[in-house]
Amino acid sequence: MAVCEVCGNDYEAAFEVRAAGAVHTFDSFECAAQKMAPICENCGCRILGHGLEAEGRFFCCASCARMQGRMELADHV
Repeated sequence: MAVCEVCGNDYEAAFEVRAAGAVHTFDSFECAAQKMAPICENCGCRILGHGLEAEGRFFCCASCARMQGRMELADHV
């Protein structure tokens, strides 16, 4: 079994996520999102979809980006 790096659960169905040259172990998608998903700089939500990025700043949507002065960003939906 493997131990989740977020909650410490030793779980037989744990899984690995490889990103940016590192390997992470989680017991649930919730823990994976908690550790790896960026946070919107405006509303604070975890960005689980495509989101938007400008100069290293992450936003969940164009509305949040505009509230932070990033008028050039647009949703792709």
